[in-house]
Amino acid sequence: MLPENEPSAPQFLTTKEVADLLRVKERKVYDLAAADEIPHRRITGKLLFPSVELHAWIEGSGEIKPAVRPDVLAGSHDPLLDWAIRACGCGLATLCNGSRDGLIKFEAGTAALAGIHLPEENGWNIASVETLGVSDTVLIAWAVRKRGLLVSTDDEASVPSIASLRGKRFAMRQPGAGAALLFSRLLDDEGLSENDLACSKDYAHTENEAAAMVAAGEADAALGLQSMARQFKLAFIPLIDERFDLLIDRRSFFTAPVQTLFAFARSQDFQDKAEALGGYSLEETGTVRWLSA
Repeated sequence: MLPENEPSAPQFLTTKEVADLLRVKERKVYDLAAADEIPHRRITGKLLFPSVELHAWIEGSGEIKPAVRPDVLAGSHDPLLDWAIRACGCGLATLCNGSRDGLIKFEAGTAALAGIHLPEENGWNIASVETLGVSDTVLIAWAVRKRGLLVSTDDEASVPSIASLRGKRFAMRQPGAGAALLFSRLLDDEGLSENDLACSKDYAHTENEAAAMVAAGEADAALGLQSMARQFKLAFIPLIDERFDLLIDRRSFFTAPVQTLFAFARSQDFQDKAEALGGYSLEETGTVRWLSA
């Protein structure tokens, strides 16, 4: 195994590598991780061990000191959240590339928050975060949003539903985005697939990009938010109310950036902006929807 200070040393170690380092059996390593007695991460379902933290743990008292997460919001894009972060000056950075990507970054410890809207058999988001196996984590409600088809006002009559999309140019979202997962379900309910549509070659990575493709005439329709229809002067065919939640590390929840954001979410300016955008329900904003064990 390479020494810790070698430039080519791996950032994360496997269970076998840790067992070799500690001169114990792999089963013992699993037991230490299960009891939270050794620094570890579960990344895409695999147990890995951060090399720097592991060596510090070995050389120290044996007490695990949780790594401080960066003030980063990963995951899905929400126009109201994006505006609120800028308006309140909380200092959070955003890396929005879809709900699944947000969960990956959160699980890896490279984000303090992840915005998600993942459709599930019996609701939104909770089952998805439960499968991560993360600890010291809370799921906070942000908003319920109206989602539907965005089309030009000239095409509103010809695209009244998902079933009418056959042969239409459609603005696709990136794999792993909540909107992409929902659209796949909606197509399946109508007995359709992406092969029945003229799907865009380039992905729309945010709600703004999806609406902009329709407004620019690059697509006939997109699965978008009512707030984007207003902004881009598009017709909106409502399909579903979805939950957008924030998965937050408990330690990060009490930091100044996150507390500043949620304090602003209780302000009249925030309420007025949500009403101006349209398609938002904020009755549960800031409430706890799920807590890790």
